[in-house]
Amino acid sequence: MSRPASLFLLLASVTTLVGAATPRQEPERPFLLVNVAPNIWAAIDNPKANPSSGANAGFVIGDDGVVVIDTFADAASASELLREIRTRTNLPVKFVVNSHYHADHVAGNRVFMDAGAVVVAHSNVRDWIHTENVRMLTEAAANQPVYQELRARMEAFAPPSLVFDDSVTVYLGSREIRLRSFPGHTGGDVAVVIPDVKVMFTGDLFWRHSIPNTIDASTRPWIDTLNTIVRDEAGYSFVPGHGQVGTAQDVTAFRDYLVKLRQWVTEAQSAGRSTDAVAPLVTPKLTAEFGGWDYFKYLAPQNIQQMDAELRGRKRIPKPAQ
Repeated sequence: MSRPASLFLLLASVTTLVGAATPRQEPERPFLLVNVAPNIWAAIDNPKANPSSGANAGFVIGDDGVVVIDTFADAASASELLREIRTRTNLPVKFVVNSHYHADHVAGNRVFMDAGAVVVAHSNVRDWIHTENVRMLTEAAANQPVYQELRARMEAFAPPSLVFDDSVTVYLGSREIRLRSFPGHTGGDVAVVIPDVKVMFTGDLFWRHSIPNTIDASTRPWIDTLNTIVRDEAGYSFVPGHGQVGTAQDVTAFRDYLVKLRQWVTEAQSAGRSTDAVAPLVTPKLTAEFGGWDYFKYLAPQNIQQMDAELRGRKRIPKPAQ
């Protein structure tokens, strides 16, 4: 699927919404369901679809209701997910958890709100779901013909109505679901932990075999977060924000990508290299070790630039609303 690098993944809703205006070119579903554990399903983005869902999502069925994790890059994919849930249970969808504010994870919120669900997220998401998504869209696509339409759709995203800062636990009858906030990827990330079956939905805190979006990341606390997850949930299955379901070993490999990116950019800067000279030094190292990962072509160059800005203290990191 062809996507401009400046919009790739971060603004997956842009290409998804544009693609949704024309018929699908092949009979592919926007996501593929994976049964991770009893009554727990991961909805994995299908890159063969046109358009795809843009990101992963999932749902957990309990004794008296359902929790959904993330709502994709467009309402059509979210509606299809709701239909899939209805083929498995008639229990109400009680909660939707937004793992963070990025457009490719929240665009279908209203589908579930209209079905009676309460949207839950980190407190920063309630503001950033509009302000930060629109800001990034404006920076990346202000001159695109579809800009005004896409901005209007982002401004219409349904924000969470229940927010928290550290952690909260919900129960679906006897099934315990822990929502835990972690720093690193955006400053408003939440992981969903189902301890009875050892499953964690990580959102974009973990990308399996995939180069991540780091546009508003703080990599030092992100690395610490991944160390914590591997230590505390070593035997878990991990549903990432992008890529297939993984293991603690996969989380460790992803952490190592961030560690090495940070190390190699630091070394280039320490050698007195200017910002323009950092990428030629770092790119061959990244390519040799991670060139086979998904999205490398699109996101690795941005990762280098953004890491350089972060380490020089020039990177813009979203701040909580006052």
